[in-house]
Amino acid sequence: MWRSIAIFLAGGVLGVGAGTALGFLLFPFVFPPPPANEQLTAAEQTDVVAKGKFIQANPSDPLHYGKGNVTVYKNTVFLEPDFAVGPGPDFHVYLVPKADVRNAGDVEGTMFVDLGKLRSFEGSQKYDIPAGVDLEKYPSVVIWCQKFGVLISPADLTFDVS
Repeated sequence: MWRSIAIFLAGGVLGVGAGTALGFLLFPFVFPPPPANEQLTAAEQTDVVAKGKFIQANPSDPLHYGKGNVTVYKNTVFLEPDFAVGPGPDFHVYLVPKADVRNAGDVEGTMFVDLGKLRSFEGSQKYDIPAGVDLEKYPSVVIWCQKFGVLISPADLTFDVS
């Protein structure tokens, strides 16, 4: 009898734990935030420093993808209206001091600049660049999952913008 009760309680605890974990993982897929529609002010639209395009770093991974354009201004990183990534937990926007980022190892161990938590999985968004950051030393903008240490989508920047 006691053994049956212990098994029942252990199953209940494991079930609640597994259900909670699954809920945290599925929440962004079931209840994604609405598309963002942030606009740049006239003052922010001056001094284009670089442009890039988000890509799917691993074509064989259907969950971790990104697409769309990014424009880097003197003080702002702007994800253009065509920006989109697959949903997930705890995504951040990084400036990374390495070109051609294609896997998580290219980001881990670098002195990246965290611009903040991604506010939406699609649409235009702007992120302030901290004062003193030398943008020429950061040739990539990356969408990164901090919770699991996964590269979601990199964008290689081109600094010869005319």
